[in-house]
Amino acid sequence: MTATNSYPDFGLTSEQRREAVAGNQYEWPGMDGDRGEIWCYTDRYSYAAGDTVRLQVSSTAATYSIEIVRDGATETRVFSREGLASRWQDTPDQVSVEGCGWETSFEFEIPRDWPSGAYRVTLAAEGRDGGKIRTHHLFIVRPEKGRKPGRVLQVAATGTWTAYNTWGGSNHYQGITGPGRDMYAPTVSIERPFCRGFVALPPEAPRVPVDFYVPPATPPRYPHMEWAFANGYSRKYASSGWASYDSHFFRWAERTGYAIDLASQHELHFDPDILDGYDCVVFVGHDEYWTWEMRDAVDSYVERGGRAARFAGNFMWQTRLEDEGRRQTCYKYRARAEDPVYRQADTSRTSTSWEAPEIGRPGALTFGLNATQGLYVGWGGCAPRGVRGFPVYRPEHWAFAGTGIYYGDLLGAESHAFGYEVDGLDYVIRGGLPEPTETSGAPKGLQILALGMSSLKEESADIPADDQFLSDADAKFVAQTLVGDESDAAVERVKRGAGMIVNFPRGKGEVFHAGSCEWVAGLKLQDAMVERVTANVLDRYLNR
Repeated sequence: MTATNSYPDFGLTSEQRREAVAGNQYEWPGMDGDRGEIWCYTDRYSYAAGDTVRLQVSSTAATYSIEIVRDGATETRVFSREGLASRWQDTPDQVSVEGCGWETSFEFEIPRDWPSGAYRVTLAAEGRDGGKIRTHHLFIVRPEKGRKPGRVLQVAATGTWTAYNTWGGSNHYQGITGPGRDMYAPTVSIERPFCRGFVALPPEAPRVPVDFYVPPATPPRYPHMEWAFANGYSRKYASSGWASYDSHFFRWAERTGYAIDLASQHELHFDPDILDGYDCVVFVGHDEYWTWEMRDAVDSYVERGGRAARFAGNFMWQTRLEDEGRRQTCYKYRARAEDPVYRQADTSRTSTSWEAPEIGRPGALTFGLNATQGLYVGWGGCAPRGVRGFPVYRPEHWAFAGTGIYYGDLLGAESHAFGYEVDGLDYVIRGGLPEPTETSGAPKGLQILALGMSSLKEESADIPADDQFLSDADAKFVAQTLVGDESDAAVERVKRGAGMIVNFPRGKGEVFHAGSCEWVAGLKLQDAMVERVTANVLDRYLNR
């Protein structure tokens, strides 16, 4: 993808563009008014073959049709039915926190021959105006346990899906909770529909990184938010979800000939033995929210000889799961003031950044990199004219075999694979090669293979505060967390970051980490170098 010199025009006024960025745009029951609507969710994120799927539906129409498609290298319709009965079901005001509480409208047993993967549910009905109304949902069919030689297990970033889902008004970013109905929700429920854009997207939907040229001293633009506002999608569609992230790796793997299964992060938390049958486990896209138990599962798997490949960015927040996994808690920026765990004798499960001293478990201990030493690049005022691929420092590494990459080349620049949130380490350059500093927390034996610059705050000298989305809030939080205050001097110490590709051994196993949310964009856009590196990692880890 080559940057253009023109701004996209979605037909919005300047006031609408500002509302698209600053407003709390979300989906709620009744939002479509006289036209009518239909919504649904399932009682779990994932099921085994033979399990019963329970579908909760609320609709203004008396009947609806259902179609289920397995979303892999090819879309395969596996189930359809017409004339199912539906009714409107009341929803609590704080549905994002409490869950919908709808009664089951339809249920079915998953056939034993349905292979593991993602299954897209489409419900359609007739609206009050005679037009079609639709909704999409998704559930995962997880694999059976047992030895799976030659197969990859992809773990969907369902913790991040939960955190970003805007349906009902609140998520871990914005919300209608609190006395003023203007706060994000520390606890959110999975028992609600996905926001529009998480399950299915048109191909023209913009990604977060900006692919047009931004002249210097120009107020930033956020095309994905403008497009979402203009087309009735959640603006978080580009930050999380199956459609923007996880799907691209899964489809590419199957299309390329890899045997691949799919599980949710809930399996890591409640059933970690699912990893044991695989030589290679993969994490992709925007993969930001994890529980302590999920990390335990991966650490133990790698120590015993497993290989973990992470093509993902922003390993940032510790969460806690409650109510058998139906609710997720993350106090984030408010953890020290509000999280009750912070006031206990053992503060290690405080739901804040992994790098916080009260947790004592930086992300680098699991995947080699930290979110707080990386973060933003390629959007807003954060390196908007920076590199769009990873600058390569160690082209002789096995991951780059057959790519034709040399020292100083950019990996993934054509597809903008470097962004929009990246992970890194503190480093020094010796003899033209980056090395982690002694205080970086890097695992023993870690090699930095590629490295690009990132920022924790928008550079704002020429940009009015009202035109900033990212501003310096994250830089102040990291400064307070790591340095102990959020003064200008503290922000200056933490604001510069890096996104990296690293590789290191651990116990009997190994980890490869390309620390970028947008690596999957390279697979989506068939960037040959990104595809080759991905295949090199999978082939090595599968002993092919």
